Amino acid sequence: MLKTTPLNAAHRTMNAKMVDFGGWDMPLHYGSQLDEHHCVRRDAGMFDVSHMLTVDIRGENVRQFLRGLVANNVDKLTIPGKALYTCMLTPTGGIIDDLIIYFLSESWFRLVVNAGTADKDIDWITAQSRQLAPDLTITPRRDLAMIAVQGPNARTKVWNVIPDSQAISEDLKPFQSVMLGDYFIARTGYTGEDGFEITLPAGQAVDFWQKLYAAGVAPAGLGARDTLRLEAGMNLYGQDMDETVNPLESGLAWTVDLKSERDFIGKQVLLETPVNQQLVGLVLLDKGVLRNHQKVITQKEGKTGGEITSGGFSPTLNQSIALARIPAGIAVGEQVHVVVRDKQLAAKVVKYPFVRNGQALV
Repeated sequence: MLKTTPLNAAHRTMNAKMVDFGGWDMPLHYGSQLDEHHCVRRDAGMFDVSHMLTVDIRGENVRQFLRGLVANNVDKLTIPGKALYTCMLTPTGGIIDDLIIYFLSESWFRLVVNAGTADKDIDWITAQSRQLAPDLTITPRRDLAMIAVQGPNARTKVWNVIPDSQAISEDLKPFQSVMLGDYFIARTGYTGEDGFEITLPAGQAVDFWQKLYAAGVAPAGLGARDTLRLEAGMNLYGQDMDETVNPLESGLAWTVDLKSERDFIGKQVLLETPVNQQLVGLVLLDKGVLRNHQKVITQKEGKTGGEITSGGFSPTLNQSIALARIPAGIAVGEQVHVVVRDKQLAAKVVKYPFVRNGQALV
């Protein structure tokens, strides 16, 4: 039996094509994945992301606990509502999950974790808490739904739907959040566009979804979400990173604080392990389509290989792009080859993101 979000019936009413996504019954698209992609880049689209899990951690020692749990430094969070993107690591430096942490008060932090890793995340967090901070209360919030509204007109359309929201959210900077009654409004997203991710009681999700639709926000499914996040150069857990690689090999060094004296799980291994691989962007120069797991041939200074972690066709750029893990030392601008159906096709190494705020960057 597949798990369902509070919006499952609403998706079916809109004739969504539903698929099994990591054990969840989720919409792939509502007719045209391409149209949904362009709608987010040019106007506003909405995604049901209620399969992701909100976790509230409360207690006097929650900040100290998170200092040791995650790779980024929660001491950066000093303003209520501020958010931080980070990774939670194994003792050997592998990535258990990537997540967002919100600082709500000194005794209350909120985490948002991936759907596919939610159970193991809760088990890991709980186990670490028992050892380090047994007085904390860890609460998975399956009573909540989450809807992401993304695109250049997303915020304006949200303001039209939620009375009084503009006054308190207009000045929010990226990675900041605010509460308005039952709504938790965060200026975050997974598309490379502006917008909000809005958490609200599950029982209110359908009404809010329908009001957004009436305000001209187009529903968008997993297909568009994937092409948008790939263009934005955003990692997908299970493809671009997992427990077999560390964040320094995954383009996530910016989420790891190795400078402060603070210790965290996996830090010592990161300090001691040479970084032999890097995550780069690729743009295909020949005709074809880049796909996950295709081999990358670099053939420079004895560096013979790599692999595409996420690949596909970019609707915005009208060409094929990819994220690939290749040997360290291959520079932006260099040419590599990708094995596509037994042929070696030329591709150029580029700095991602490929697209941000509707603008091509490569």
